[in-house]
Amino acid sequence: MELNENDNSTMRSAPKRAFLIYEIVFTALGALGGFLYYAFVGCTSGSCPITSNPWISTIWGAVMGYLLTGIFKPSKKK
Repeated sequence: MELNENDNSTMRSAPKRAFLIYEIVFTALGALGGFLYYAFVGCTSGSCPITSNPWISTIWGAVMGYLLTGIFKPSKKK
């Protein structure tokens, strides 16, 4: 079986790989930011549903970081 350079089913194109790296980096930075927010600002009384638990705060930050990658998604050329 020959590999065709235009065959997208076997290899990802360079822009898609670069965007995947953006997704991973922004998600990790968001998770770190969520944990740091819990550690330095978080709610100690337990009445704050997001910032009173380090796991929920970290996951919330990761989701927000992942959603921010949509801002940097390259536009499709016509």
